[in-house]
Amino acid sequence: MTTNHTHHDHEACLALFAKLSEYIDGETDEVTCEAIQAHMKACPCCTTCLETLKRTVGFCEEVGDEPVPQGFSKKLREALSNMPHGKTSSDLPGEPEKRMPPAAR
Repeated sequence: MTTNHTHHDHEACLALFAKLSEYIDGETDEVTCEAIQAHMKACPCCTTCLETLKRTVGFCEEVGDEPVPQGFSKKLREALSNMPHGKTSSDLPGEPEKRMPPAAR
């Protein structure tokens, strides 16, 4: 991955980010696991992303399958679209139904 922040390789960060869920779930092979750990030692931004993702997964596990209140998804989309420089789910590639969990549709 990368250890030089003078000429930081953001492509390495993006490649790592694509594997973080697998890494957290213990589904990466040993070589990938070691590469991620080495990158984390050198990249505080990716370390923050990893820790944030771990906390998010933990929160989701605590909540379980509780349904969101009716109208929540619509209100969330409206709030996001009103944020300055924010991107809404409609700005993302793909069909909304495939990007959002069933409870958020």
